[in-house]
Amino acid sequence: MAKLIAAFFLALIAISMLQTMVMASHGHGGHHYDQKHYGPGSLKSYQCPSQCTRRCSKTQYHKACMFFCQKCCKKCLCVPPGYYGNKAVCPCYNNWKTKEGGPKCP
Repeated sequence: MAKLIAAFFLALIAISMLQTMVMASHGHGGHHYDQKHYGPGSLKSYQCPSQCTRRCSKTQYHKACMFFCQKCCKKCLCVPPGYYGNKAVCPCYNNWKTKEGGPKCP
């Protein structure tokens, strides 16, 4: 009986993981951003100031945020959507680190 219950729970976990993977691959269960607007190389360098103004608009460290955001944008030609997070949309922006290993881009 214990083996049957254990097998049942393992099956439930496997089904749950499969459902999560399928939903993620179809853009459900999280944000699905249009790659034309957000993604590597989606911006021209002249668009960086306005995109960084949007990205940094809600931080108390506006000057530092703008400096690093524009530096990252000019290198990566991408600024993630929203005010924070969502960096997976821009791998270059996400993976550029400081000497200490922390995130360089806000």
